[in-house]
Amino acid sequence: MKDEIFQKLKEELPEVQKGVSLKNYTTYKIGGPAKYFFIAKTKDDLITAVKVAKKLKLPIFILGGGSNLLISDKGFLGLVIKIEISNIKFEKNKIAVGAGASLVKLAYMSVESGLSGFEWAAGIPGTIGGAIHGNAHAFGTKTSDLVKSIEAVDSKSLKLKKFTNGQCHFSLKNSIFKKNKNLVIVSTILELKEEKKEQIKNRIKEFLEHRRTKHPMDFPSAGSVFVNSMVKIKDKKLLEKFPEINEYNKKGSIPSWYLIHKCGLSGKKIGKAQISEKHCNFIINLGGAKAGDIVSLINLAKKKVKNNFGISLESEIQFLGFNKK
Repeated sequence: MKDEIFQKLKEELPEVQKGVSLKNYTTYKIGGPAKYFFIAKTKDDLITAVKVAKKLKLPIFILGGGSNLLISDKGFLGLVIKIEISNIKFEKNKIAVGAGASLVKLAYMSVESGLSGFEWAAGIPGTIGGAIHGNAHAFGTKTSDLVKSIEAVDSKSLKLKKFTNGQCHFSLKNSIFKKNKNLVIVSTILELKEEKKEQIKNRIKEFLEHRRTKHPMDFPSAGSVFVNSMVKIKDKKLLEKFPEINEYNKKGSIPSWYLIHKCGLSGKKIGKAQISEKHCNFIINLGGAKAGDIVSLINLAKKKVKNNFGISLESEIQFLGFNKK
């Protein structure tokens, strides 16, 4: 049977593909096919793709580096637009960057320009668009600390909009772009600080070593699964049983890995997925894991932490193709 929607897509997006497996586009290496798949290499590509999808009443999903994403084994019954707008231009201490630019590439290019601020991103296999979307952070630096301005396209009006840092409503692992699904990040201007290359390189080495020793780098994952809890635990029995919580309370944040570990879930397996023994806020794909295996472990961790500590864990990864999260 002829796919008329695909034919119409082809008329305006000649390079659109059909039935592309999405698992190779995520760091989890999990996921079914996209019904339709298009790579946007320019701003015009992106706007055209969104416009055509809107005209055909096709749901769309914007895909970056796939490092913070779990895709259903059933895939996605719409148009996946993979952002590869990856231009990087330096001007003194400012960088104009396309949303699809690699965080790793950006980190190392910044070093060579004697600019500090992106050392934390050297080991993260994502894109700057994705980092802005979820206000990614590590080692004391947040993406929002570096953002000067952002250009995005509104998929409803198809108009380009510019945002200052303040207009992005950045918060812990969140932004206006995560809350408003109609806004698609196109590019950003970052502002970094000048510093000696050797000092920046040393920090990158230190951060990479930390990841190597503390994180399960040998298995596919989506990085940290849960946002650290900002809720203070006041229950006296819990504070007596787990005295270290007092220190976390003082700091204003309780690590999710700690809560999951204290629930006895370290190393817990379901199917081919496992809560990492090395870092309990990572759920890893041991090889051949199904999306459902990951979801089951996420739900188990949430249930156990809620029952034991009264804290509702919030997932920081995106879910695609699921009826319920």
